[in-house]
Amino acid sequence: MNLMNAIISCWSGRSQMALRTLYLLLLGQLVSFSLALSSFTTAVITDLGVDAPITQSVLCYLSLALAYGGILLYRRQRLQVSWYWYLLLGFVDVQGNFLFNKAFQFTSISSVTLLDCCAIPCAIVFTWVFLGTRYSVWQLFGASLCVLGLGLMLLSDAEMAGGGGSRPLLGDILVIAGAIFFAMSYVGEEFLVKKIDRVEVVCMIGVYGLLVSVVQLSTLELKSLESVKWSTDIILSFVGNAASSFMFYTLVPFVLKLSGATMLILSVLTSDMWAVILRIFCYHQQVNWTYYLAFAAVLIGLIIYSTTAKDLLPIPALENGNYDVQYQRLDDENMASRGKESFY
Repeated sequence: MNLMNAIISCWSGRSQMALRTLYLLLLGQLVSFSLALSSFTTAVITDLGVDAPITQSVLCYLSLALAYGGILLYRRQRLQVSWYWYLLLGFVDVQGNFLFNKAFQFTSISSVTLLDCCAIPCAIVFTWVFLGTRYSVWQLFGASLCVLGLGLMLLSDAEMAGGGGSRPLLGDILVIAGAIFFAMSYVGEEFLVKKIDRVEVVCMIGVYGLLVSVVQLSTLELKSLESVKWSTDIILSFVGNAASSFMFYTLVPFVLKLSGATMLILSVLTSDMWAVILRIFCYHQQVNWTYYLAFAAVLIGLIIYSTTAKDLLPIPALENGNYDVQYQRLDDENMASRGKESFY
């Protein structure tokens, strides 16, 4: 009987591990696909002759602030983190978005995708130093395999469409700087979503990201925006970019809470592959066999990384019906306790 219970327990544990890994992989690919949509619409906006990277961010942050701010107001939820931390996180995130979107004006999408791999070592170092995350040799091997798969993908992409952009060196510098900012943003967001409510985190990124973006827009992009000759295609491209970015920011906290910033960055490496699929359907381009090999290499790397991680959380319940445990109401009887529970 004890042997049977042990076998059942072992089988149950392995089944749960397999289910969690599958869930994390699918979730990561949804995030990657939404990022691919955002990059695709950004490229379309650039092709239409519009140079307005900050405006793209404004629409994204505005949608986040309205949607998640409405949820916070409905819950009457008090902020659990001081505002200046959210301002810092919003500033860092805005700079990452601005530098990445601006890079499309100067370099090719292949260079952008290749150089954003700089975010991987940055995320590993930041999580190691600031969050105390420790990585096994197998996790590092899985991460390396993901990067190798991306290299194969870029080989395929280079054969399909060359071109280095108008000022490739400047574009590459912008991408590297954007990757560092994004790594800092993801690590900061990982720290927050593992301690407090993700709705608050996403809402505050939207609110303070919007404030920082508006300030930068008024000083850096106002003249460029005034020169835009608006058309239906341009407006639809901006709307599509805002919608895909909203989906990206909505899904990111789930991956960060389950695994972490490094797993998130590794997952979005496949965004270039999803972008190829979009180009196939939209422009009827062809791909060679290296594309499929690259996709398989990245997926295998993600599986190795996720199955060898020791600090992953179980799959969260989407609805538990008990918000009183997770959230605190603005009632007089617990105002004092909130002050103790907030951290600075």
